[in-house]
Amino acid sequence: MSSDSRIPRLLGVVFLIVAAASISSFILFESVIGTGSISDSLVNIANEPVQMLISILIELITSFGIVALGVLLFVVLQKQNKNIALIALGWFLAEATILAVSKISAFSLLSLSKEYVGAGSPDSSYFQTLGTLFHGADRFGYNIHMLFFGLGGILFYYLFYISRYIPRLLSAWGLIAIALAFIGTWLVFFDIKIIAMVIPNMAFEIAIGIWLLAKGINYKKT
Repeated sequence: MSSDSRIPRLLGVVFLIVAAASISSFILFESVIGTGSISDSLVNIANEPVQMLISILIELITSFGIVALGVLLFVVLQKQNKNIALIALGWFLAEATILAVSKISAFSLLSLSKEYVGAGSPDSSYFQTLGTLFHGADRFGYNIHMLFFGLGGILFYYLFYISRYIPRLLSAWGLIAIALAFIGTWLVFFDIKIIAMVIPNMAFEIAIGIWLLAKGINYKKT
């Protein structure tokens, strides 16, 4: 198998890994945090420290996967427009860095929850203040990383569209899906959460991962 064939298939594998890691870490984190008060969240974390730790580690794996994804996309698409591909790669690298750094706050929540429960879960204390701060910082970092992902994704998927490496219907789906995810992330900053706006992009990452793994890239159409 030539390198021209291996790289697109490797890209497909990384797409699937990043998608699976993103979905699983989000589900684990949200399930342990819960929907109650910050006091409830701290108790939940203290009761499920392994689940919290796994969600953090998976997010770190996701950040490494994003770097690999950006590099492979750059390698595949730079012939279309090297400057655009380089800018998109920069956005992906920034995204991965922000995601990894944001996990410092999640680790802090893990330590704080143990101290909170050990102190008898007081109703009103600095634990709630710190918990709100750490949780807010973690979620803020997560949302910022999604904005960088949107910026890089729009550029990369645009290059896919003009390249005809994959069916244009698939690349058009990617452009629409990433735009929805980008808008949905902005809405979060205005306390408007519409999870459905992210779902098309997650489905696209799985679809393009399977396509690249099975079909590779049709360089003859360029």
